[in-house]
Amino acid sequence: MTQIKALVLTGYGLNCDYETDYSLRLAGADSRRVHINELINDTKRDVGIHLHDYQILVFGGGFSWADDHGAGVLMAAKMKRHLGDELIDFVEKGNLIIGICNGFQALVNIGLLPGFGGKYGERSVAVTYNDSGNFIDTWVRLKVNHDTSCPFSRGISDLELPVRHGEGKFYASSETIDRLFLNQQVVLQYADGDGEPAEGAWPLNPNGSLADIAGICDGTGRVFGLMPHPEAFNHFTNHPDWTRTKETLVRQGAALFPEEGGGIRLFRNAVDYMRGQSAARA
Repeated sequence: MTQIKALVLTGYGLNCDYETDYSLRLAGADSRRVHINELINDTKRDVGIHLHDYQILVFGGGFSWADDHGAGVLMAAKMKRHLGDELIDFVEKGNLIIGICNGFQALVNIGLLPGFGGKYGERSVAVTYNDSGNFIDTWVRLKVNHDTSCPFSRGISDLELPVRHGEGKFYASSETIDRLFLNQQVVLQYADGDGEPAEGAWPLNPNGSLADIAGICDGTGRVFGLMPHPEAFNHFTNHPDWTRTKETLVRQGAALFPEEGGGIRLFRNAVDYMRGQSAARA
């Protein structure tokens, strides 16, 4: 079986790297946590750690640079300044990038998302302050777009994940949002109990995101950013209703029930996709 290598960025206030690394390992990847400076310096020296040795790159959650000057802004500036060309080359070679929460904010600020027409580096969307003006930590239900080309969401029909952010509102012009939907680049939307878009209703849409957008991809589908945290649902006991769910399954006569959390499906999809790509190239 082809070994897929994943690189999870750490440093400068990113604090979800351990959970993300663990989730990728559960999904079957050979995952490694790497400090941003280590990646930048080794790339410049042409020794040690190189982005081209990996197939999945993760911009994880946290508060990079304490969200100074805006969430993900300084992280984006540093990565674009030192690794801008390498990131574009990484995508063009068929690899995957996922940005989670602060990582999503960074991908938007770098310009890797939405990447209309393959023009990476152009800013056309923003992730800004929640309408409530407060940090929010809750669970949300998500509608998955089955027509998108994003490998991360393939085969997923139902998804619940936690959100925890102060700047999570997706904002763009109406023309840009229409283009995202037309191009099938909207991957996730905040949803109601029936799995339909929340229509802006709080707390179903926790931050006021326009068109209930919770996650988008680029035109290839291989660059994916989302505000909810899949790595924070790596075990079924992460979910606030886990005791109720377990008791329901027991009463239904289930002898066994999956202990893996629903967020692992996104990571496993990524690993399986890259294995398929590697096999096709072999």
